Amino acid sequence: MSASEYDELPALTDDMLVRATVNRGGRPRSASNKVLLSVRYSREVVDFFRATGEGWQSRMDGALKDYVAQHSRR
Repeated sequence: MSASEYDELPALTDDMLVRATVNRGGRPRSASNKVLLSVRYSREVVDFFRATGEGWQSRMDGALKDYVAQHSRR
């Protein structure tokens, strides 16, 4: 905005300030219970999933969940 554009803005009133809300920004909290960690995977695994396009990390998570489901039903 240029300085002259500020002249067009209405003056803040006490009522406006009372109704104001603070947007803290950032991503909304997810309902899932994911854990942030650092892991090293082989280049071929990462290249394979990256080649599948956007959302590759979610697909990788899905593949690992499938593995866990198959191997924990003994």
